[in-house]
Amino acid sequence: MAEPDERLARWRLVLGQAAREGLGAPALSDADLACDAALAWLYDRDPGLAARDVRPDGPGGQGPSTLTVPGWINEVHRLFPRETIERLERDAVERYRIDEVVTNPEVLARVEPNQALLEAVLRTKHLMNPDVLAIARQLVARVVRELMERLATEVRASFQGPVDRRRPGVLRSARNFDARRTIRENLRHYDPARGRLVIRAPRFFARSRRHATRWQVIVLVDESGSMLGSVIHAAVTAACLVGLPGVKTHLCIFDTEVVDLTEQAADPVEVLMKVQLGGGTDIGKAVDHAAGLIEAPRRAIVVVISDFYEGGDPERLVKRVKALCEQGTHVLGLAALDPDATPRYDRDLARRLVDVGAHVGAMTPGQLAAFVADKVRA
Repeated sequence: MAEPDERLARWRLVLGQAAREGLGAPALSDADLACDAALAWLYDRDPGLAARDVRPDGPGGQGPSTLTVPGWINEVHRLFPRETIERLERDAVERYRIDEVVTNPEVLARVEPNQALLEAVLRTKHLMNPDVLAIARQLVARVVRELMERLATEVRASFQGPVDRRRPGVLRSARNFDARRTIRENLRHYDPARGRLVIRAPRFFARSRRHATRWQVIVLVDESGSMLGSVIHAAVTAACLVGLPGVKTHLCIFDTEVVDLTEQAADPVEVLMKVQLGGGTDIGKAVDHAAGLIEAPRRAIVVVISDFYEGGDPERLVKRVKALCEQGTHVLGLAALDPDATPRYDRDLARRLVDVGAHVGAMTPGQLAAFVADKVRA
């Protein structure tokens, strides 16, 4: 049974800021205050409050104006369970007619694309009508393109072989610049009046290729709501890996079922628009699917991106991961795959997977690419 102060805090959240004094000003935790702000943003606009002489914005209130529409959507998904999220989203659209959430294409056309907005779009795309969904897809494409441009450079750098100083190359990059040959071959362009050497034909070293043996990289992505940031970066990372020398990339998303998106892996926008956030989680089933794809066990990397809160049978998962490791397959469990690499996961299950041979941690997308490159080049 809840303690008295906890019960009062719950009633305070139900009744809103106007009930603060009447309940004896119960203390609210930081999480409670965040919930209160999210609820007030939506329900304090109820016209019935004025008719009942309820004034929501009392002293100490958080104030709904601190949240934007995308920010509110992200806060709701961070703070509340799935059933509550669905109710809040539908109240916003149907009861309070907050068109900006899903029905006003001008909002999506006007906002500055960023990952926070991308996450909000992916969380609510199931509520969008086709016209808005088409505009949302364009926004997703713009954000993904920016992520691809940043990550592709890291991935290419990871997969470049060492500099081969015996051969000239055509790949123009600072890493490959041949300063001595450039100076020697451009001496005739020296400008004595200005005291400068004019470089008209820069020269570069080649890079050796060490990808004779083909590897498989099988990326399994948990599409539960808490993993959304990692899902986005997993889709982009997989797209960057597709077509690299020496790598055959598979991409699968899973909840209680597994969907193989390998054929769409080169198009992260298409992948993200297929993601259905929420639902249960059966990591063991996803790992079983990966095991069936492996062609050469000692040249395969299975990357499981999940918070490891297993909704299926943990014993089956541990047993399957152990079998993969014993046959020489690299199993890499990532609790986070994003620029911050901040892990939130079931540490007990993760520890059990480590005990049977898996590597478990958190990585940025660039670190994952470097890990794969190291194995491929070994």
